[in-house]
Amino acid sequence: MSQGEFDIIKQYFERPIKGDQGVSIGIGDDCAILDIPAGSQLAVTTDSLVSGIHFFEDVDPYRLGYKSLAVNLSDIAAMGAEAKWVSLAITLPSVNKTWLSEFCRGFFALADKYKVQLIGGDTTKGPLSITVSAKGLVKKGKALTRQGAQAGDLICVSGALGDGGLGLAIKLLADEGNSLQNKQVFIDALELTEPRLTLAQQLASYATACIDISDGLSQDLTHILNKSQCHAQIELEKLPLSAAMQQEVKLGNISQSQAWKYALSGGDDYELLFTIPAHKLSAFKAHLAGHSQQDALACFEIGKITPLSTASSQSTGNTRHLMTQQAISFTHQQQPVVLDNTGWDHFK
Repeated sequence: MSQGEFDIIKQYFERPIKGDQGVSIGIGDDCAILDIPAGSQLAVTTDSLVSGIHFFEDVDPYRLGYKSLAVNLSDIAAMGAEAKWVSLAITLPSVNKTWLSEFCRGFFALADKYKVQLIGGDTTKGPLSITVSAKGLVKKGKALTRQGAQAGDLICVSGALGDGGLGLAIKLLADEGNSLQNKQVFIDALELTEPRLTLAQQLASYATACIDISDGLSQDLTHILNKSQCHAQIELEKLPLSAAMQQEVKLGNISQSQAWKYALSGGDDYELLFTIPAHKLSAFKAHLAGHSQQDALACFEIGKITPLSTASSQSTGNTRHLMTQQAISFTHQQQPVVLDNTGWDHFK
């Protein structure tokens, strides 16, 4: 690159390794060398973000740096792993020192919060794109997966749903969000999402299946149902909505039905969705209550796993492919509700 690739790496990305991070060799060599403790397995995830597709071209660089790491750490959390290391490959159209400084400030703000070490990557010139690969450790045989949910398990989520999806709608539809009282709250939820790494560490002894909610509750729950070969029932009144979302409903800016649809289909929540045996729920909540308030650990029960019905699936070999609208049923105050989960007109 024009300024010099190695100068950019040294100025913006190379940082001293703090404490015992399990890094034998980090940035500055051809590969990073990592120490994997006995009895642990390595969890690896990779996400690519492309300008104009995964983020807006005028996005604040601090927020882009933050979220590019957050979405990867959320995947690590979904597996019940402890985030340890990350590599970053970034393609830049030009070297803008202010932009790069802010991007790195956001990236490292989150990395430092969870003691995640940047161990390598790449820089090159071209259209703006970012690829992050996060690595974590999980005890051997203890990783949470999408497979394992069983009929009778309770379906839980780690926090409020729908704010990120509404934030995206506001960004996409510009002026149509101006009537909202909490517009910035929803945009912040979209751009400054919080990966649930601390909660993930508590799930191993309780959860039977887990996934992070990136594409919307309904779609991501269907991934669990397909892997576990089960159905699900969701109680709409139990969907956790933020105080900001509830206020918009109360003011009439958003209907209750719209709020539910954002919660079910909006995406960009990055909360954890997990299943847990009914007899373990009380013990799990008591376990969470023993943590400090600053950890903000939460568990909201929203429904239950039900047995597989052949009427709503397509057979493929020994498994059945489940379709979202048939695999998940909804109730409100114990009465069946039919929802169109394929989308809706925002703010209408």
